[in-house]
Amino acid sequence: QVQLVESGGGLVQAGGSLRLSCVTSGFNFRTEAMAWFRLAPGNKRELVAGIARRSITTYAQFAKGRFTISRNNDENTVWLQMNSLKPEDTAVYYCNHLMQTYDWGQGTQVTVSS
Repeated sequence: QVQLVESGGGLVQAGGSLRLSCVTSGFNFRTEAMAWFRLAPGNKRELVAGIARRSITTYAQFAKGRFTISRNNDENTVWLQMNSLKPEDTAVYYCNHLMQTYDWGQGTQVTVSS
């Protein structure tokens, strides 16, 4: 079965940084485009960043210049480096296929204090 295990979230002050990790299993990670999404209370789940083969990336406008997505195909892992965090970045962050193919994992909570 597909497993998506996010970690690395926490509480950080505005302007701080976090590095999120998503360890996957149960599918051919190397060939699949992956992404980070986030979900805040009262909001819809939204795309943060995506990464395809050869590290071709896409970012939401709010993430450009602040967040960096990367992957290691030998470890079936995708990361999200988050810098210059803002209170509005507070959400649960999830990884999945870029097309949201798989069931959602538990996510990891990111809380940015003002």
